[in-house]
Amino acid sequence: MSGQLSGCVFRPISEGDADLIGRHRHEMFKASGRTDEILAPMTEAFAKWLVPQLTDDAYFGWIAHEAGVDIAGLGMMVIDWPPHPSHPAQDRRGYILNVFVEPEHRGRGIARALMGLATDEGRRLGLEYLVLHATAMARPMYEKLGWRQTSEMAIDLRRSSPTQ
Repeated sequence: MSGQLSGCVFRPISEGDADLIGRHRHEMFKASGRTDEILAPMTEAFAKWLVPQLTDDAYFGWIAHEAGVDIAGLGMMVIDWPPHPSHPAQDRRGYILNVFVEPEHRGRGIARALMGLATDEGRRLGLEYLVLHATAMARPMYEKLGWRQTSEMAIDLRRSSPTQ
């Protein structure tokens, strides 16, 4: 699947994009306030995790390319999930991750176009429900696209103590 927007060409992710995807992921988390020092272990572990996911197409998505430069990307996975009130007859959901646009290219609709590709792919795959984790900066765009906040909560077991 490919498309165009304002001089951009959208192409499918390939195995050769692993370093770019890793850099985008690192920069995405850095832009939300984390330091390089905090992100380094995640970035290293993600690189090792990503290669086999790309090889077997478990991780797929698109890269926006313009004038010889990769300027944005979006990753997607179909994840096993038990039937749920949001998708009562389906045991999977789409997961969108690593949505990143280089800062100098933001505000042009590139992330919106990438999200359109992901939504279309979700429909093509017969998915009923898609999820993502939004940064504060991206949340308004997702809301304009019809996404809504859900009730998910999390706990970091490395940092929490047992409760009584």
